[in-house]
Amino acid sequence: MKNNSKAIIAFLGSILLLLGSCQQGPKKEGSTESETPNTTQETNVEPPSGIISLAESKSLYDNYTRHRLDLIKQYEAERSEVEFIPARFTSFPYAEIKQYMSYLEQEAKAANVTISSLRIYYANYPDKPDFPDGKKVVHPRQNSIFIVPTMKVDGEEYGFYIGADGNAKLIKDAVGAKEMGSKLNQREQSYASFAPSFFQDGDTSLNLNHGSSGPPPNTDF
Repeated sequence: MKNNSKAIIAFLGSILLLLGSCQQGPKKEGSTESETPNTTQETNVEPPSGIISLAESKSLYDNYTRHRLDLIKQYEAERSEVEFIPARFTSFPYAEIKQYMSYLEQEAKAANVTISSLRIYYANYPDKPDFPDGKKVVHPRQNSIFIVPTMKVDGEEYGFYIGADGNAKLIKDAVGAKEMGSKLNQREQSYASFAPSFFQDGDTSLNLNHGSSGPPPNTDF
């Protein structure tokens, strides 16, 4: 009797083991029992508060057309008889912007400074064939923009660059006062001739320019 009981228990145990193995899904090649499922999920990125609608974008574009474009054309017509078509945008390759952001973070980290914001300045290209750094002026007299990173000092934001000593320094201290002095004392001197002297050897600018500015070939608006 005891032998029969042991045989029945062994038989039932085998059945349970068989059922358990049938319920398990096929294992992936190379997997082990110690592996845990990947429960990490990508987090959705919320839209920034500054996102505007297409309707508002169209309105802003049209406002510039009505209140700025003709004035620019009239002004440029007085400067030259050559037809001038005002720029409506400045674009940078997406990959360049990503590289720029990585570069800013790298330089700011090395200088132990926190980037507060990116300040976008309106700009105007010179009526010359080349920039002071020797790069070609593709669109003389065109409006453009350049980007300046800022840091906070005493609760206020200021554009900064990296000095030759590796520390973050305020642009206004290197440019503002000296530019004013140059204007007062050397009125006949052009900006291109004195601008490079503002900085010392080894100083690193973080300002981004040389985007593609011009009338859209196929306007978005």
